[in-house]
Amino acid sequence: MTRSLGKVRTQFFEFHNARKPLLLRVGGALDRFTLAYEMYGRPNAERSNFILLYHAMTGSQHAAGVNASVPGLDGRWTDEVREGWWDGFIGPGKALDTRKFCVVCANYLGGCYGSTGPASLNPQTGQPWGPAFPVLRMSDIVDSQMKLLDFLGVKKLHAVIGASIGGFLALLTATRYPERTRIVVPIGTGVETTIYQRIINFEQVTAIEGDPNFRGGAYYDGAKPDLGLALARRIAHKTFVSLDTLRERARGQVVSHKPPHGWYEMNHPVESYMHHQGEKFVTRFDANTYLRILDAWQWFNLVEEAGASDYQELFGRCQKQEFLVFSMDSDLMFHPHEQAKLVQLLKKSEVPSMWITVHTDKGHDSFLLEPRLYTPHLHHLLGAG
Repeated sequence: MTRSLGKVRTQFFEFHNARKPLLLRVGGALDRFTLAYEMYGRPNAERSNFILLYHAMTGSQHAAGVNASVPGLDGRWTDEVREGWWDGFIGPGKALDTRKFCVVCANYLGGCYGSTGPASLNPQTGQPWGPAFPVLRMSDIVDSQMKLLDFLGVKKLHAVIGASIGGFLALLTATRYPERTRIVVPIGTGVETTIYQRIINFEQVTAIEGDPNFRGGAYYDGAKPDLGLALARRIAHKTFVSLDTLRERARGQVVSHKPPHGWYEMNHPVESYMHHQGEKFVTRFDANTYLRILDAWQWFNLVEEAGASDYQELFGRCQKQEFLVFSMDSDLMFHPHEQAKLVQLLKKSEVPSMWITVHTDKGHDSFLLEPRLYTPHLHHLLGAG
């Protein structure tokens, strides 16, 4: 029998080391930063039962249970995010069984849910970092979370799990820190940024930067670039779900005949639905954070960021690990052929791996919505802890 974790709270890891700062790949160094994180379950005596979970692009540290508030977020902790984004997967008897495992999920460095990012205060100025926040790469996000694991006394993870671009981070953890990882679960992800993703991401960047209120990212003392951020969300949202699901979700929407921004009058429920997705998103997310993560995605290079010369050397490091790769057959953002490439590379390097294709009409969002399709496979590989 499974049950919810109930009320949970966010904790904060404070890194401060002037002698050994976090060295960023291109953005210099940070000698202090904060990571907001949550833990579910208890560490065992050896601290060998930890599972590190990476959230997707606009997710947070709050993966399970109910968290009513997180301080200092300028209203971004809305009703939409108070229930954990992977609540159906984490808890007693669930896929990530908290009777056996201790699950850790942290908001990305550069995030806007309590971790140090563009919307947080620069300790040197007392003002929001804004556009002065350092450029980030995916490896910087991983390296910062390894500092968190050091703080928690975790030398080796039982598993690392990530979906979407969280899968990029899981792959980087496995290859950049192979000695710290036993099981690797990439879900609906790939080994590179595809041309399709680059186009979609570039459209979102230009939507935000084209908003007059963006002001080069220095908008915290005035109107926010809500029009641009809402448009970016709509551009991305159509890749999260299958077209059939999008049609079904939009069916109950009330069509507003009032023009949202100009002369055009919406005349179909899907337009109302997409308009609403953008409008509610801007209340819970920061535009500079969105751009920082998109930038890291556009520049993602698994081989280079892991310090390898090619894919064979890269995955050759993983021969003592086990991989469980998930595809969703209706995924429009990370098509199954991206996972096929990953599995082919794993086999070429003789890495133990299993590839599961989930048949779903939910598209990329299936990993958030359908725990029953993933749980048996996760139980099998994760074992008893």
